Formats: sequence, C-alpha cells, structure tokens
Amino acid sequence: MSAVNSTDGSDSRFDALLLLSFGGPEKPEDVRPFLENVTRGRGVPPERLDAVAEHYLHFGGVSPINALNRDIISRVESELASAGIDLPVYFGNRNWHPMVEDTVARMGADGVRSALVFPTSAWGGYSGCRQYHEDVSRARAAAGDGAPHLLKLRQYYDHPLLIGAFADAVRAAAAQLPAEHRADARLVFTAHSVPVAADVNAGPPAEGGRLYSRQVAEAAALTARAAGFDDFDLVWQSRSGPPQVPWLEPDICDHLDALAGEDVRAVIVCPVGFVSDHLEVVWDLDTEARDKAAELGIDFVRAATPGTDRRFAELVVELVAEQLTGASAARLGSEPLLGSTLDGASCAVDCCKAVVRPSGRPAHTH
Repeated sequence: MSAVNSTDGSDSRFDALLLLSFGGPEKPEDVRPFLENVTRGRGVPPERLDAVAEHYLHFGGVSPINALNRDIISRVESELASAGIDLPVYFGNRNWHPMVEDTVARMGADGVRSALVFPTSAWGGYSGCRQYHEDVSRARAAAGDGAPHLLKLRQYYDHPLLIGAFADAVRAAAAQLPAEHRADARLVFTAHSVPVAADVNAGPPAEGGRLYSRQVAEAAALTARAAGFDDFDLVWQSRSGPPQVPWLEPDICDHLDALAGEDVRAVIVCPVGFVSDHLEVVWDLDTEARDKAAELGIDFVRAATPGTDRRFAELVVELVAEQLTGASAARLGSEPLLGSTLDGASCAVDCCKAVVRPSGRPAHTH
C-alpha cells in the first residue's frame, strides 16, 4: 500500500484513516454480548443489563450506530477523493464488531505503517477523548510488532462545519412546530451526562478540569447564536448509576417538568453532544423525552444530528488536512482544544483521569 499521494503537495507520513467508534449490536443475539463488553469489570448486575437490553430489542436488537458510521465512511471516502487525498478508510469499534483490535491488526497486515484516527466524539473528557486513546493503545498492543503508528485527530466540538450543521438542524426543527408556538418555543440542548467527579477530572488539572461540560456549554452557545436564538437551556441525559452519586444535571425529563411549570408549550431539543442518531438519541430523546413532553402537553421537536449532513464528512477531511498540510485549526470557540496524541499517549499529565463508574445502567458516550 502506498503512502498518501495528495495532489495538494501534502506530505506522505500517513497511509490510512481509521474511524474509531463505540460500536453497537446489529441483531438481537448481539445485544447481550455487546452489553457485557460495555460493562466488563464494572459490576453491573445482570438484571440491569436485561433492562437496557430491552431498549435495543425495542428497535429489533439493532443499534443504528454501525450503519450510520458506515454511511459516514462512504461520505468521507468521497470527500477524500474530491480533495485528491489517497487514504483508505478503515472502521473499528471499542465494544462490538468490527473490533478495533481486529481492524488495527488488519491494517498492519495490509502494510499500513502510520494512520490517522478520527473518533466519533467531538469532546474532551475521559469518555469523550481519553478512552479513545486507551482504545488505540490496546489495539496496538494486541496487534504486536506489526501495528501501525496511530495519531488521533483533535477534538472538534467547535468546528465551524459542526456548528453550522447543528444550527441548520435547529432551524429546520423549529419550522416543524405549529406556527402559534414557534416564536415562544424553548431551545434545549442535551449531551450525555457523566459523573460530576469525572467532569472535574476532565482535561489537564492545571487548566481547571471540567473540560467536557465547558466545551458542551460553548458548543450550545455557538449553535444557538448561529441559529438566531438569544436564549437557550443546557441539560443532560442518559445518566446511570445509583441516585446518591452526583451526575451532571438537570436531566432532560426533569427539565421538561420544570418547563411545564413555567407554562412553556413547545420545545426544540438539540442533541448537541451526539454526532449521530444512536440509542441515546432514538430511545432517551425520541422515545422517553418525547413521551414525557406529550404527557405534559408540550410540543416536542428534535433537531437532527450532523452525521448524515455532507458537512460532517467535510469536517473529517479538514481535520485530516490539518495533519497533512499544517493548516490552522478551524474553530469558533475558546475552550482548550486537545486530543491529538500518538499511539495512545495522554494529552497531559493526569489529563482526564478515569473515575470508577458506579454499578447501574451502562453509559454509551460516543
């Protein structure tokens, strides 16, 4: 396999691009083994796995995430070709097939010496960033001496293309509301909750931690401004674990209760923390939160995630081009931007330390 042969004069340090994601079951018999992979070593009781399995079985035992990622890969391949960048794209997951360990071994067997890694998480924090570094390190160790070097691409929570896609999705969702409720609808952003202790440990300690929640808040503000909204709410979703363990709050369903008490009649929900419509979106928002809103008499519309937007593939190629050409990082925000290290190294000493997850529902931050 040849190294990068780019028509724009870029270097040839990289032979491939790896899309690295969380993974999900693609048939009913996959569900339980997948959940056991997700929760291994966390002491989650079997009955809790049974409860979460029902969410997947509600959709035929199929998570949307693998199909959505394959669609992203197809779009990225087209964008790379249009840009004159000769990089084959590989696909690997943390928790289900194609497992990243198998993919990295295949890359080595194909002659890949050095590859870029695009994670399907835009964020800092342990689950959003450092765990992907751990995936890279584990996969290279499993592949042995033939493993390629892997450079993870940076965080991209404030990339102009991502913010633009979210903003357009918010405007399109608002247009679906009844005309009489449109002007007064509340814009509500959601992202995956994490334990407060994990958020405190997110990012280099010298920079104050809480990198994840700070980036989410800035992405929400940037999106609201781009969509033409002066005001918005930021809430959280998909928490797990016992109630005595503090997680980022308020929860989306609790917030809907509060909005009903304020006589809010319509909400536009934007899942700013997610790049694709995987289970947390189609179950926690499109099912549980939508049902809650209906119970409260609130009109509920949900903005699309950006993974199927053409701009998302363009974003991936722009991140690749930053590495190939030394182009400046395209961004709109001001929070620290980390995440790009070689072969699974941490961004900084004690950056995004792991916090032991309490027993409960498995978290799916990806």
